[in-house]
Amino acid sequence: MAKLNPESVVILQKDDLAKLLNILRSHSYQTIGPTLRENAIVYDEIQGMEDLPIGWTDSQEKGSYRLEKRNDDAYFGYNVGPYSWKTYLSPARVRVCNASRSENGFNVVQETGNAPNYAFIGVRPCDVKAIKILDKVFINDFCVDNVYGNRRKQSFIVAVNCTEAGNTCFCSSMGTGPKSEEGFDLCLTEIVTEQSHFFVTEIGSDKALEVLEALSPQTASESEIKEAERRIENAAQSMGRNLNTDRIHDLMFDNYRHPQWDDIAERCLSCANCTMVCPTCFCNTVEEKTDLEGDNAERWRIWDSCFTLEYSYIHGGSVRHSTKSRYRQWMTHKLASWHDQFDTSGCVGCGRCITWCPVGIDITEEVSAIRNSSTVPEETVDQPR
Repeated sequence: MAKLNPESVVILQKDDLAKLLNILRSHSYQTIGPTLRENAIVYDEIQGMEDLPIGWTDSQEKGSYRLEKRNDDAYFGYNVGPYSWKTYLSPARVRVCNASRSENGFNVVQETGNAPNYAFIGVRPCDVKAIKILDKVFINDFCVDNVYGNRRKQSFIVAVNCTEAGNTCFCSSMGTGPKSEEGFDLCLTEIVTEQSHFFVTEIGSDKALEVLEALSPQTASESEIKEAERRIENAAQSMGRNLNTDRIHDLMFDNYRHPQWDDIAERCLSCANCTMVCPTCFCNTVEEKTDLEGDNAERWRIWDSCFTLEYSYIHGGSVRHSTKSRYRQWMTHKLASWHDQFDTSGCVGCGRCITWCPVGIDITEEVSAIRNSSTVPEETVDQPR
């Protein structure tokens, strides 16, 4: 059962949300949130409540995404769209350094960038967890990516707990939702009834306390907290998908030659949609540019995907020639070797890869198919690492 900490929970009324946006902008934050564009809910800069997808929801299934009108005026009555917050924290195309010729050779300057102060509005629990996972990738003991690090350090996260689950959601299986446990500054649970519209709001940082000073919110009552918890639990019990993660690390590695990989390869287009919409995929390539005189050069980092043939290219050719090998690499890395690298799964159960796969490949079904016909006897599979 999802539990809120009564000592850090307040109530924000519907009108307070507009004031919150104004306060954040007065603190030099650029407010980014959900908005309607091209028949989808995407994240973009928002100026006020009118920019939110008020009264809209999304219907998602394998290879299918549709917007639908709700029967209420919920501000956050949707699940997740094709965008994720990595779009802003680790942009699809960014210059990492530049070099210019001088009398003593080339001067190379690493790009630190004037990182914007982002306030992310409406971050779902699965995406809050995805950001924490990306922190392990880009900010760790071995190295710090300046582009990501500066943007992340200056970000303000307003999370929104899920009170309804989507048809492709399986965050409960991954332990990433439907309630945010950490990693946010403020976390809202939206309550809409015929008589009222308010947000049970959990405070997660000192920055949030400073922002809320101007609003003077009321302390949440026990009944309001209980109602928020009930709605979150309802979402947990109504997930559209389920993924059995028991011993999944070894399940993936021990079934490297499972015939299911061939079955997937017959359907997969290697289009890379799943990696583009995934909130944790971070594969990229590097592009060098020079001017015609050769006096200036730039290095750009660009999103790439392990589904492209060129991504695994080393001297002599590509390592993963087949669609089968590329899909197996993606899913095994996501669910198994990610644990070895970052001590966490690379999947947060958001379901985007299922929704936006043009042929409707469902990662939960593929894992289940491998598990139900595992080529390795059950007694030989070790406990998860």
